[in-house]
Amino acid sequence: MGLFNLCFLWLLLISVSSTNACDRCLHQSKAAFFSTPSSLSSGACGYGSSASSLYGSHLAAAVGSIYKSGSGCGACFQVRCKDSKVCSKAGTQVIVTDLNKNNGTDFVMTPRAFMAMANKGMAHSLLKLGVADVEYKRVPCDYKGNNLTVRVEESTKKPNYLALKFLYQGGQTEIVGVDVAQVGSSSWTYMTRNYGAVWDTSRAPAGPLQLRLVVTSGYDGKWIWAKSVLPVDWTIGGVYDCGVQINDIAQEGCGECDDQNWKS
Repeated sequence: MGLFNLCFLWLLLISVSSTNACDRCLHQSKAAFFSTPSSLSSGACGYGSSASSLYGSHLAAAVGSIYKSGSGCGACFQVRCKDSKVCSKAGTQVIVTDLNKNNGTDFVMTPRAFMAMANKGMAHSLLKLGVADVEYKRVPCDYKGNNLTVRVEESTKKPNYLALKFLYQGGQTEIVGVDVAQVGSSSWTYMTRNYGAVWDTSRAPAGPLQLRLVVTSGYDGKWIWAKSVLPVDWTIGGVYDCGVQINDIAQEGCGECDDQNWKS
């Protein structure tokens, strides 16, 4: 993990050194919507049925530069369309649950999220547009008291292979490293990102398990230590509270920063 962290910090510092350092970059693009919301819940992040509990089903598929090979899964964005006759100044928040392979739009949303950008009584007019010009910014995810949570995936095979999916990731960060160890042990085993929000290892320790994460924070990275996550009798398909939440804000390299509160 030490070499990985050094490489990660160096790349992150290079990325912000030649541009403004922001916690919210302002981007201009387009957004569309899927006719069937289920397309997003079964998307590349692997949230599955858990997606419906995230941000009131305001889900979005995002282009590769946002999806970031899965590290962008769970990122939250404030998005508003630029047609003031149809759309509100506040827009709506969405969470990334899938990869959008069409570079013509940065986001493809659920119909509910897309219509939430509209002024009162104008939702169907916005839907008729199909594609809208938008501006957007990354914002912290706020789960209102829910801690970071893991779900033990069905692909897990005791005793050695363990796959975990992270849910309710707060703050404005990306998880870039995960280690697992038996509670009370200092012998850590690294996990790798299998895909999306799912991390795994074929060398899972026995007993109750603790986790430590590396997340983007400020201009570099930060350790988050979840001291007791999986009990000794953890089960496949089980959902477990990590006992911690991520509240950090990661700085971005921006051409244009945005510090405004978008309010109707």
